[in-house]
Amino acid sequence: MNLTPTPTPKTGRRTGTLLAAATVALAALAGCGGQDGAEHTTRGQGAVKPAEPPARPAKPTAPTRQAERGLPGMPPVLDPDDVYAADRAGNLSPVVKDFPSRVYVPNTESNTVTVIDPKTYKVMRTIPVGNQPQHVVPSWDLKTLWVNNNRGHTLTPIDPRTGKAGKPVDVHDPYNLYFTPDGKYAVVMASLDRQLVFRDPHTMRVKHTEPVSCYGVNHADFSTDGRYFIVSCEFSGELLKVDTARMKVVAQRKLPFKGAMPQDVKISPDGKKFYVADMMADGVWILDGKTFPEPKLLKTGKGTHGLYVSRDSKEMYISNRGEGTISVFDFAQGRVTKKWRLPQGGSPDMGGVSADGNTLWLSGRYNAEVYAIDTRTGAQLARIPVGRGPHGLAVYPQPGRYSLGHTGIFR
Repeated sequence: MNLTPTPTPKTGRRTGTLLAAATVALAALAGCGGQDGAEHTTRGQGAVKPAEPPARPAKPTAPTRQAERGLPGMPPVLDPDDVYAADRAGNLSPVVKDFPSRVYVPNTESNTVTVIDPKTYKVMRTIPVGNQPQHVVPSWDLKTLWVNNNRGHTLTPIDPRTGKAGKPVDVHDPYNLYFTPDGKYAVVMASLDRQLVFRDPHTMRVKHTEPVSCYGVNHADFSTDGRYFIVSCEFSGELLKVDTARMKVVAQRKLPFKGAMPQDVKISPDGKKFYVADMMADGVWILDGKTFPEPKLLKTGKGTHGLYVSRDSKEMYISNRGEGTISVFDFAQGRVTKKWRLPQGGSPDMGGVSADGNTLWLSGRYNAEVYAIDTRTGAQLARIPVGRGPHGLAVYPQPGRYSLGHTGIFR
């Protein structure tokens, strides 16, 4: 989010069929172009973890129910009961398996991207980009990282193989960036323009512009079948439901909290619920995406901001920027079971989970630093100084067959 809101400018044949379809989709993508629990204080600032053997790619879990008919052209989900089945630890796509592991940090007030080696916790380089870079976003085909230069009105491409930046592409008001599950469109969250702009995912030419009546469109996630997505509107405290194929807003809802400021959005592994972080309500809104009813609020901590699913799809890490903590939500229990507190405090914002699932990386928005947190213990592994106003950092590469955007939503 912007630091200061700116006025508007069962077994048998069926299982075999599904697994076969998943195998075909994987092959095609490989060649594509283009709470209430105990609180734990973290320890061990700056310690470097010993090297660990790489995790073995997990085999796809056999579906237990038939997949819903998906958006035409969308690769079928590997497991209808778990939309994150392709994101298991170490399960890297052939497209990215040889990319060096890096953490890319956009510094909104320094107009740079800091590149960190996650093994040594050392800054490798600093890349100059456009004005007010907000997020670093993996492309649908996994081949490019797009830096969203919000007030510079450009996207800077970075080649994740070499770490080099390319020529910026003119795109107006690119606060955040997503990709439709079929890979057909990039969706620019034009926050101040009050638009969802559907563009060619490679050239970024405009294909359709959808005006919205809410303020501050910024984060989103897609349904299991890819036919719709839920969008948060930060400055007016609203949610939108958008039909993917029609590129149209089909429903809109005001959140039942005065001064609500919704942030990150994530779908549950079983696809039945959406979770929306709210930094003013200090918790996560939970709702059914299909029926789009009034959501219920689960309190997690002050300044709730980012949402990240664990590699085994059992937990979700929730950053509470206003109190320097991370809440751990258990999907099966439907509650927060742990809370980790950063030593010396901090402002944990946006980020992602390492490919092996062992480290949660978060930007420290108001502290000009990045945090590395052990997901097995909650211990802080490192605090790394970066530029001013670090925001939507991307850990890359990550497991998954294709990217839906933001700092890394993979299927």
